[in-house]
Amino acid sequence: MFIDRVKILVKGGAGGNGCSSFYSDKMSRNKIPDGGNGGDGGNVIFKASRNVFTLLDFKYRHEFAAASGKHGSGNNKRGKNGEDIVILIPLGTQVIDETSGYLLEDLNLEGKEVVVAKGGRGGCGNHTKREAQPGHLGEARDIILDLKLIADVGIIGFPNAGKSTLISQISSARPRIASYPFTTKDPVLGVVNTEEGKFSDDSFTIVDIPGLIEGAHQGRGLGDKFLRHVERTKVLIHLIDMAGTENRDPLSDYEILNKELGLYSKEILKKPQILVANKMDLEPAKDNLKRFKRKFKNKIIDISAKEKNNLDILIDEISKKL
Repeated sequence: MFIDRVKILVKGGAGGNGCSSFYSDKMSRNKIPDGGNGGDGGNVIFKASRNVFTLLDFKYRHEFAAASGKHGSGNNKRGKNGEDIVILIPLGTQVIDETSGYLLEDLNLEGKEVVVAKGGRGGCGNHTKREAQPGHLGEARDIILDLKLIADVGIIGFPNAGKSTLISQISSARPRIASYPFTTKDPVLGVVNTEEGKFSDDSFTIVDIPGLIEGAHQGRGLGDKFLRHVERTKVLIHLIDMAGTENRDPLSDYEILNKELGLYSKEILKKPQILVANKMDLEPAKDNLKRFKRKFKNKIIDISAKEKNNLDILIDEISKKL
């Protein structure tokens, strides 16, 4: 299950109480205050990790609290600080204060951290010659975690255009594939290696966005939920079912989907697109491609993801765009 938005409660640890203690010996007429300070409470910290891919864990656990500081003790001994709690979250997660709507941090880099709830300060002991003080409570706040996947390339297209087949043929991803629409219910990430058999510096990440339909920018077919995951991509592969299966018109599909992109975000529409005509192994595709080229002068790469035709040309073109 892919979860990309959750609400949780975070609490910093409470500070330990200051100690009220007095020291006396045979040489001292008056008792000497020697109570130590309480330890500070631990912080709640979010840390971005590329080894975490979804917010699923937060669906079942909604509250996180750091450890409290230990109380001070006599002989001016300070209490031990409470341990911080470090929570790994997916790369690309935005951390938002639910009450104010303020963006606390965009964790878009590996290892990037943000303190979301500070621990309370420990109370002062009576060694200051004042009454011992209790520790302060830690900070508590409701947090929204909003995941927007980070990938170099996003594959967009209508349902059943062949996106899942394509990503399975050129990357490490293994999505569910079937010959009916909406097989893919969640975004799927993969890594494309441009050197055979190993990861290289030229490798890039690619995300398969579930099929979009007319009205996607308004949430129809969960389109707005999916479109947010191409906001961070550098290049879009616009995959068109050139065979026009299910009585679809490839030319109309191309225009409708670009319209949806623009209505959702002008910035997404500005991203470089690689037009790809898929299902060229099917008979109607050749005639439809001729019609497409007569109307639209954009460069288009014809492939068959199923038969693995011209996929090397497509990968080369993606590398050039990146």
